[in-house]
Amino acid sequence: MGLVALLKKSCRTTLFTTPSHSQRLFIFSKLRNLYKLDISETEAHNPEKALQEAEHYASNVYGTVKTKFLTNGSSSGVIASVLACAKNGDNVLITDNAHPCHLNAVKLAGAIPVYYKTKISNEFGVNIAASCNDIEPLLKNQNIKAVIVTSPTYEGYVADVAALKSLCENYNAYLIVDEAHGALYPFSDRLPQSAVKIADFTVQSLHKTAGGLNPTALLHTNTCLDVDSSLAMINTTSPSYPLLASIEANIRFLNSVKGRAKIEHLIDSLLNLKEVCKGCDFGGDDITKLLIKINGLSGYDLSELLFDKYKIEDEKTNKISTMLLCGIGTDDAKILRLKKVLLSIIKKCN
Repeated sequence: MGLVALLKKSCRTTLFTTPSHSQRLFIFSKLRNLYKLDISETEAHNPEKALQEAEHYASNVYGTVKTKFLTNGSSSGVIASVLACAKNGDNVLITDNAHPCHLNAVKLAGAIPVYYKTKISNEFGVNIAASCNDIEPLLKNQNIKAVIVTSPTYEGYVADVAALKSLCENYNAYLIVDEAHGALYPFSDRLPQSAVKIADFTVQSLHKTAGGLNPTALLHTNTCLDVDSSLAMINTTSPSYPLLASIEANIRFLNSVKGRAKIEHLIDSLLNLKEVCKGCDFGGDDITKLLIKINGLSGYDLSELLFDKYKIEDEKTNKISTMLLCGIGTDDAKILRLKKVLLSIIKKCN
């Protein structure tokens, strides 16, 4: 098929998937600017100093001890966090259905994975976020060095991070929060509380909901542990300064009046969709993850109907529900089209 054909096929489909910029360069409006930023460390250029200043600006925005820019996705942030706080033989607590990078991080540190289970929402057929009850028995009976929690979950269920942090402190364990899908949280009080000011380490993917380019991400830390050395172990010595510059531009946009207004407008539009589509049941704690089920249709039936008949692609599906991911690049036209399609499906099912 080739990449050009893939691009043409993508342009004919309404995507409610990652990345969230919806194939529109609204943060970096001119692609050629990226090429001007593709430089190396020389006497004429000092991009390393510029990066330090940009990361310092980011830590002030997020209220963290340190915020690091990542160009290898949230996975690199999770790995660096584990490398910074765990050593050979330490026990690290992860879910039995964790993202592969969680287990990879534990293996790279020479640590030992200890698994915990999270509860399942029978109503929507998905795992919900970890609770203190899920992990405390293992904290009591195992010598746990760090706990990795995914919040929000892929489908938008959010953990009580403050309670988890307090619990981890009681057992002298570090808390690492994989907040890959929650990069918008620090910029609106109407979204769930972010972990960036609470957890020892928080990782966010800018490309998932915040409009960033694949695979830009952030690692936030509130400890004095050396994450720089951990990142140096797994990162290239030839970083992509265009991607790093796009991260700074992304954060500045999110933190601007225009950016925050765009997030609030997105929330208003999604609230309206949920109000109008009364024949749908919606799950989760994060409105940007439209976890939907319609009476009379399985999740797989709904997913196939959306794609085959209406050319709308969802992010993730199970036998009960379907999740359509929205982000800062999800515009009114996409939401209006989805609203009309859902109302049509509801009418046919009732």
